[in-house]
Amino acid sequence: MQVIKKENYKVPVLSWCPEIEDNAMKQIDNLAQLPFVFKRVVILPDAHMGFGMPIGAVIATQGVVIPHAVGSDVACGVCAVKTSLTEINTDTLKKIMGEIRKVVPVGFGRHKEKQNEHLMPMEMEDGWLEGVPIVKREYYNALYQLGTLGSGNHFISIERGDDNHIWIMIHSGSRNLGYQVAKHYNELAIKLNEKYFSQVPKEHELAFLPLDSEEGKSYLKEMQYCVDYALANRKLMMDRIQDIIVKYFRSSCSSASSHTDKDEVKSSTTSSSLSSIKFEPMINIAHNYASLENHFSKNVMVHRKGATQARKGQLGIIPGSQGTKSYIVEGLGNDESFQSCSHGAGRTMGRKQAQRELNLADEIKRLDDKGIIHSIRGVKDLEEAPSAYKNVEEVMANQTDLVNVLVELSPLCVIKG
Repeated sequence: MQVIKKENYKVPVLSWCPEIEDNAMKQIDNLAQLPFVFKRVVILPDAHMGFGMPIGAVIATQGVVIPHAVGSDVACGVCAVKTSLTEINTDTLKKIMGEIRKVVPVGFGRHKEKQNEHLMPMEMEDGWLEGVPIVKREYYNALYQLGTLGSGNHFISIERGDDNHIWIMIHSGSRNLGYQVAKHYNELAIKLNEKYFSQVPKEHELAFLPLDSEEGKSYLKEMQYCVDYALANRKLMMDRIQDIIVKYFRSSCSSASSHTDKDEVKSSTTSSSLSSIKFEPMINIAHNYASLENHFSKNVMVHRKGATQARKGQLGIIPGSQGTKSYIVEGLGNDESFQSCSHGAGRTMGRKQAQRELNLADEIKRLDDKGIIHSIRGVKDLEEAPSAYKNVEEVMANQTDLVNVLVELSPLCVIKG
């Protein structure tokens, strides 16, 4: 960890990122000069430029919340489930992936029918939608997007752990609902900051809302709904993927049980044991949110943008790319980072840059050689090629004081948004 101090900084910058790109550094300079920033700016090893604040950064503020320090995909996160399976072959993976694509819309897709409203996060008091205008406006559309993956770097993957078990992992967020909440309140913050002659320059893209204002209170309420919705979204996808796996192996078992020769009886026995698949409780960890927490004896608003909480003993997930390892981790509760760690590997190239500069054949071969069933088909898909990301093993090596690795996961197949 490196400490960066400059004369115009209000607080120091603590960086776990050995190389910070110039554009991200300019944003870090802006963060360190905010009048309400508390104690330090934290830069994690996956850091790269975002809107206003780098992705892979954490700040705590006093008295305000900053929509761009949360991000536009509010409560995007990762969930993972360990299965009792210890083996799964390529043909089976392909069939399961085909079934997943039938029930989980990807990209900008959504369900043709609205999903069960009881799966949505629900508030108990009457008239609760009146206090959340964007959620109220988007609620009906959100019913059609519940249980959908989204686009960009969102993914569904089946992984093999070094614990000899097969894992399911999903990366997705609050879909259009979160985007609309983020957009509305950032625009509102800009107008209010201009009206009241904010000290924070507009070009820094860090417009804020006072926590005691009606606008600030509404943002926090709507943001929390997005956090709950994103979790419900991931959980519904995970439940449906588990159903597919159980049904597939039950079908395989029934088919095998009808055979009679010795080899086929052996196959039947194996399938029978697979038909009773067990799933451990889902691990879920969100990034892109703000929460009121106590650090250094102060109640402060902690903004984690492309960063996850890593309290002592807390389980987390740090995914790599579709060609590299991912990690189930345990937080160490390091106060220096506001008890946070990276949310992934972090990009080294922008999406358009990756499409221009990476070689399609080379990227496909790199994944094929590893036996990974991947999602790179054309030039557009290069934005999610492994070479567009940092070396996740180096990222992990740079945060050994933030998390302990419990399980290393290697991708077997990946569906991208």
